[in-house]
Amino acid sequence: MHDLPMTEDDLLEKYGLRPTGAQLDEVRGILTREMREPEPDVGLMKLCCVQLFLNGSLEDAPLIWEAKESGWDAHCSIDVQLLCGAGLEATLAHLEGEALDYLKLCVESGDFEDFSVSRQAEWYAEYYEE
Repeated sequence: MHDLPMTEDDLLEKYGLRPTGAQLDEVRGILTREMREPEPDVGLMKLCCVQLFLNGSLEDAPLIWEAKESGWDAHCSIDVQLLCGAGLEATLAHLEGEALDYLKLCVESGDFEDFSVSRQAEWYAEYYEE
């Protein structure tokens, strides 16, 4: 690692949008470290969440929720849809507590109308890889 803080560009250059294997553990570590910073880089946190979303593991949903709820800026920047890389129904069945309650409210309010993992993945690919 280098002395300077990691940027979104650094993270994309190092792992691309779809890290695999041990790279995913590193992304989780970066996200966890960033959440604990006094002034976190919310853009970097969001990109970590996008990478975890694209991995599609239910096991990452609680970490993404923790990142989303780590501060006001993070809450506003990290899309609730990022919780659902394994699909909406599977995520609803997996989550519990506040995260589940919030996700249900978002579904009821229409935030998941026309949602699909593949459509969301395409949107993020266009956004980050232009």
